[in-house]
Amino acid sequence: MGRSRPSRWQTNVLPIVIGLLVVGCCFAFGSAGTVRADDWPQWRGPQRDAVWTEDGIVDRLPEGTLPRVWTAEVASGYSGPTVAGGRVFVTDRISAELRTGEGDRERVLCFDVETGKPLWKHEYEAPYTIQYRAGPRASVTIDGERAYAVGAMGHFHCLSVSDGEVIWKRDLNAEYDIAMPIWGIAAAPFLYGDLVIQQVGGRGGACLVAFDKATGREVWKALDDQAAYSTPVLIRQAGSDVLVAWTGDSISGLDPLSGEVLWGFAFPPSKMAIGIATPVMSADRLFVTSFYDGSVMLRTPKSAVGYELLWQRVGSNEQNTDALQSIISNPIFVGDHIYGVDSYGEFRCLDAATGDRVWEDQTLVRRNRWATIHMVQREGKVWMLNEQGELLITELSPEGVKVLSRTKVIEPTRIQLTRRDEGVVWAAPAYAEKSIFVRSDNELIRCSLAK
Repeated sequence: MGRSRPSRWQTNVLPIVIGLLVVGCCFAFGSAGTVRADDWPQWRGPQRDAVWTEDGIVDRLPEGTLPRVWTAEVASGYSGPTVAGGRVFVTDRISAELRTGEGDRERVLCFDVETGKPLWKHEYEAPYTIQYRAGPRASVTIDGERAYAVGAMGHFHCLSVSDGEVIWKRDLNAEYDIAMPIWGIAAAPFLYGDLVIQQVGGRGGACLVAFDKATGREVWKALDDQAAYSTPVLIRQAGSDVLVAWTGDSISGLDPLSGEVLWGFAFPPSKMAIGIATPVMSADRLFVTSFYDGSVMLRTPKSAVGYELLWQRVGSNEQNTDALQSIISNPIFVGDHIYGVDSYGEFRCLDAATGDRVWEDQTLVRRNRWATIHMVQREGKVWMLNEQGELLITELSPEGVKVLSRTKVIEPTRIQLTRRDEGVVWAAPAYAEKSIFVRSDNELIRCSLAK
């Protein structure tokens, strides 16, 4: 059973230095099983930190359009691909009537990494009652011979990697009486030891639920919060692992084995729960950014279980923002600075100590409400895929941004955001096999980035 937090909102550092069970090193980053160095088996990569470590990658991109290795047909969806064990995984949605949700079916698709040939698919009914109906949001998480996929309406499947057969499944909406977020379920399944943890948003203290990853049995549930769209992260405090979840009401630290709530910072929404970006960390600092509600920087000390609020900033409205007010784009730390995309596509550098703006650039993505860039770091460079389908290699510093190379990868499509005539590419890419894997509303592609 889940455990209630010590108080409704905990806003001070908890002096907890005792306690959590010591967990083996294999749990340190929410491991996705045994993966190869050139795999991208889960949301934001092998360690969920948006760092790409492969060798033998180009320093410059060709002019024009990046050549393709293969193209595979898919339907619409927001979920980014994952790559593991010679296979590529993605989810999509097929519908007889996109606007009403009638006839909706979600699919989990698996392709051969070398050829793009379809290997299997798992398809199920999933009538949509949410806004932005293009398809599933969450990337598939791969753990050895198991693939974990959650759909936009809470259909949660554990599938066999080899043939797509169902190992277990849960209907989260039906079982946990979800107060369904307006944009559906979006957090990617998070693996921790023998558990798979999901932000559900269920009533009765089931905002987060942990399942036995082999059987699907519920192990614990926690928090009375409404759900947001952000995937949890793992930090170390007092020698033990702490799961940090940004929900629709708080940023909370939990014991990942039991679900016990250890600390919680109140971060209620001013308009609607719109937390999408994954919290990012550097040393003992943890940063979150919200489109409406601004930025929060917490210190999460390694020596004790708890937190300290370092700063919190928010602008007067979505067009007059302070610090960083992102929607889909995940920010990154580089040294003592934070880099990220603000509400209308302004790319900003912030002083991590204060949240003060160091500089702003408006050349990396076209100005639009909710303009998006997905970033990964590699050997001192930052690779960016913007919503126009362009791939950029950049250098970021407090002095500014230097674009080293820029080329087209994929054409935007309109199903993800029908009111944007030029279309968008909102699904995050995967970097694996010395390649980039990108999807739109009609195709999944692989482009080589090998020297």
